[in-house]
Amino acid sequence: MISPLYVFVEGKNDLTVYLDTARGGRNSSVKGSAANELYKQYQQNSRNFNIEEFIKKQPSSIVSAFVLYRYFSPNLSAEEVVKYTDLLDKSLEKTQYVKLLRDLPSALRTTEIGQQAPDFTLPDPSGKLVKLSDNFGKYLLVDFWAAWCGPCRRENPNVVRLHNKYKEKGFGVFGVSLDSKKDAWVKAIEKDELNWPQVSDLAFWDSAPAKLYGIRGIPGNVLLDPSGKIIARNLRGEELEKKLAELFDK
Repeated sequence: MISPLYVFVEGKNDLTVYLDTARGGRNSSVKGSAANELYKQYQQNSRNFNIEEFIKKQPSSIVSAFVLYRYFSPNLSAEEVVKYTDLLDKSLEKTQYVKLLRDLPSALRTTEIGQQAPDFTLPDPSGKLVKLSDNFGKYLLVDFWAAWCGPCRRENPNVVRLHNKYKEKGFGVFGVSLDSKKDAWVKAIEKDELNWPQVSDLAFWDSAPAKLYGIRGIPGNVLLDPSGKIIARNLRGEELEKKLAELFDK
């Protein structure tokens, strides 16, 4: 899998981009602007990073908005998203990431645990339109993933194993891909042996269901009860296995 390289362009600054093609981009870097240097600070200290302090020190930097949305918002509540977004300078209000942050709390509140899962309809790989609610009636994992997502592909064998273990007891999976290329999506489904309904609008991060459910990072998922009510979010690995054992191994 290729690691993404984020480049922040400011004014007329000359940028130097180093591409580490031999290692899938893992050691690529960008030099030549204050924003890229600021982002480098985050990368070097990401494990012990305080997003509130970072924003307060750099409230007008697009890097603050980007880091908040891309890396921290997946683990924040609606109230926390509002709190940290309000720390950003008003000059950033019309930027892409602040707009996304402003829209996020509404999506999070409508997809909180206990809420009825919002319905949607998208095409499967054959072009047939498939409706989420047509799959209700069992415990259903709505799984957001993509062929290009390394962590998703590494988690897929676990989901396949658990699906095989519990499908006869009333467990299903509904895949929602954030791919943009149909061929890659279809090949990944076949290679990973994802034998459950799969849909996508091939819109990458503009995926309508991802926005509807407040998905900011993948793999991401919501677990629904047979009535379509949300009972858990973002369960992976041992956490997903433990939850399914609670539901089915009684």
